[in-house]
Amino acid sequence: MEISQLKTLIHVAELGSISKAADRLGIAQPALSRQIRMLESELKAPLFIRHGRGMVPTELGRQVLAPAGEVLSRLDEIRQLSEQGRKSFLGRVRFGMTPTVAEIMSVPLAEQVRAAHPRLSLCFSSAFSGHLLDWLKREEVDCCVSYDPEATGAIRTRPILIETLMAVGNPESGLDPDRPVPFADLASRDTVLPSPLHGLRRIADQCAARAGVRLMPTLEADSFGAMIDLVRVGMGITILPLAPIYNRIKAGELTAAPLVDPVPSRRVVMTYPADRPISPATRFTGETFARIAAQLVEQGIWAGQLIGDG
Repeated sequence: MEISQLKTLIHVAELGSISKAADRLGIAQPALSRQIRMLESELKAPLFIRHGRGMVPTELGRQVLAPAGEVLSRLDEIRQLSEQGRKSFLGRVRFGMTPTVAEIMSVPLAEQVRAAHPRLSLCFSSAFSGHLLDWLKREEVDCCVSYDPEATGAIRTRPILIETLMAVGNPESGLDPDRPVPFADLASRDTVLPSPLHGLRRIADQCAARAGVRLMPTLEADSFGAMIDLVRVGMGITILPLAPIYNRIKAGELTAAPLVDPVPSRRVVMTYPADRPISPATRFTGETFARIAAQLVEQGIWAGQLIGDG
């Protein structure tokens, strides 16, 4: 049994297709098919049911996924033992963040990483969580910050915090940080929200359903910058975390108020690949991010509750 076979098993099970797994891993389909057949031959049982639309794990295949992921994780721990004690990191870390996270974290993260390891290069990428996770699995980023990723054998996560979302408007919007806004009130106001494919919009719609209303946004914008500009000129209020707009609130450009009944929130996690080694530099960058995030929560700049290590 080879490590490459376990890695192939995890990705094929997640994607339900040899061709999709081959595209993600950059390996020819015949090679991946051969790895699955060899693994099935060794176990003397089929791991997938093949049909016209792809492949579905058998009961044995589902049972094997968990220990396969653990084997890959243990291998990474062994690699870490040999890396302990190294003083300075070289090379490049490709780090992914969602737009709202990048707005508040890019500068302090770059400053602290450079101060500790001047010869380590950082490459920041910004996109929605779904895109970041796809890039992580395609080995286009080394780690990323995402919101509530769906658990799969190809990733592992470290919880950072539960991020509270707030109502945000311009100074004429009437929002007051000391006066919570019932979520149902948003249904009667002009709102600027992301499109339904955006994770933040899904949270807003779920909260609206719990409040017994339906949100009908005046404008939709998937760009963080566009949302801020539209809100700033009075086109409506929006829903955002506090951290990326904190300085704008201090400058008087925007104002924010807590939302209640229900309180919208989302879980922020650091996400690493489970099927390949995590370099010491990547791990250091992730730990630095978690430390800065904790400081911002303690200072009241990032509204939310720390989770701690998962």
